Amino acid sequence: MNEKIKASEVALIGVDGEDLGVVKTSEALAMAKRLGVDLVCESLYQSPPLCRLIGAGAAKDARQREKRQARAPKLKELRLTPQIEEHDFDTKLSQAERILKGGDAALLVVKLAGAKEGGAAKALLERMIASLAPYGTKKTGVQLSGKQAAVQLDPKEG
Repeated sequence: MNEKIKASEVALIGVDGEDLGVVKTSEALAMAKRLGVDLVCESLYQSPPLCRLIGAGAAKDARQREKRQARAPKLKELRLTPQIEEHDFDTKLSQAERILKGGDAALLVVKLAGAKEGGAAKALLERMIASLAPYGTKKTGVQLSGKQAAVQLDPKEG
């Protein structure tokens, strides 16, 4: 990126994707500085290397996006109770939102004390799913089994 490019000349692509041909690296850097953008090397395996003029900050965003997509998503569990207070619900909701925004899946688990709490647990999970709809999609339906009710939410792509 920018001054780290060692080649004497580069095949240059403009900000709007137009082909600017082969130019000296010093000229490409001067052009990038004049336009207030970064010169980013796309491919080192060509001669001359393919470089692109990218808006300042866009290159950093693209690198961060690639890093996020490259790592394997984790499944993180959040535990709830059927008689949850409103403030605690909001806290768990923001935790789940942060997990999903970070690219990981969230497993929402409600621990049940008795068989009569199943309906309340299901209603609580449905409320969480509806609140988290902008950030994630449900992978499984609400599963009631013995002492717990659970649902898995995967992060939305994009």
